[in-house]
Amino acid sequence: MMVHVGADIFAKLVFNAPIIGTLETVSYYYMVSIVFLPLAFVELRNGHVFVDLIFRNFPVRAQVIIYVLGCLISVSYYSLFCYQTFLDALKATSEQETVMSNYLFYVWPSRWTLPIGSATLVLAILLNASIALVTGVVNDAGGEAEVLS
Repeated sequence: MMVHVGADIFAKLVFNAPIIGTLETVSYYYMVSIVFLPLAFVELRNGHVFVDLIFRNFPVRAQVIIYVLGCLISVSYYSLFCYQTFLDALKATSEQETVMSNYLFYVWPSRWTLPIGSATLVLAILLNASIALVTGVVNDAGGEAEVLS
């Protein structure tokens, strides 16, 4: 993305001819992909926001139960999100969705990043919840973990 935008700026300043479609490509492809595709990776690395001011004072067994319940709520939400964005992607694909531009710019392929990203996030959350249930350990972003005895 940086190279693309940099080349666009260079071409505009030096040749007075910017690269056509840079704004659309950045907006509809790069940004959406940067936000949604790495969600599962961040979840597996425990990189999402984890506020544990009160949570750490609970017994370890309660921590695991609360964590798994939170995971189930997240799985429910992201499963519905995945389903709806899948339907939207199917519709966009069947209609060959485009946006207004100086030329024909297809955006339907970018619509698939949301269901793919959210589906992999659901799998990552389920994996983390399963690990917490089996091991009795809740890992947070700080790397500290307490073992259920």
